[in-house]
Amino acid sequence: MLPTVSKTRSSISTSRPNAMFPQYLRRIVKWQQMDIEYTFWQMLHLCTAPKIVYQHTKYHKQTKNQWARDDPAFVVICSLLLAVATVAYCAAYDHSAAHAVSVVISVLLFHFLLAGILLATCCWFLTNAYLREEAPNTCVVEQRVEWLYAFDVHCNSFFPMFVMLYVIHYFLSPLLVAHGFIPALLSNLLFMVAASYHHYLNFLVLPFLERTTFFLYPIGIVIFLSPILILSGFNPSRYFMNIYFSRTL
Repeated sequence: MLPTVSKTRSSISTSRPNAMFPQYLRRIVKWQQMDIEYTFWQMLHLCTAPKIVYQHTKYHKQTKNQWARDDPAFVVICSLLLAVATVAYCAAYDHSAAHAVSVVISVLLFHFLLAGILLATCCWFLTNAYLREEAPNTCVVEQRVEWLYAFDVHCNSFFPMFVMLYVIHYFLSPLLVAHGFIPALLSNLLFMVAASYHHYLNFLVLPFLERTTFFLYPIGIVIFLSPILILSGFNPSRYFMNIYFSRTL
């Protein structure tokens, strides 16, 4: 009887995120139900002390029996900040209102939402298939990574990268997009730190996962490639800015 009970409890816990997803989407348009202050607190600590945020995720699991946020405020605010930053880039480097609108839409859809959905799906599959700890006996309820929590992890990792590659990069862009060795060096260092911190936040996931050092492997690749790109004269700032604003650089 024990295996049957364990499977039943597990199926209930795994079906819960699917049931809450429509409610999560409905709350996107209801500002009065969003905890804005707590969202900004999370954003601040993701940049300064990310372990505290993931410690609060454990408390959320204990109180609401789910790892994922039930409040879409983080996604909404992150999208708004991303739109504002993109508009600032368009005001500085673009001369066409129609092109600026297309840039804002493409950044929101592809850089944040679609890329996030793809990454969250890949990480959700990999963690559930290969990184979960095996239950020591059949009495223990099986823990699984919720897809919505995998998307939360993407949002958490994206925000500090947004601060570095959209906000800080914007104010340094006159220097970073210039020709020469120093702009290429600074640009590569900024992208290296942003990418490394992004993967480090992916490493701080869940306590019931094992072999999570898998998420740190891309940092080694980034550190290895950065000197090669610097010595070759590749400037990632000029490269990405040319994609969207080729006529102004």
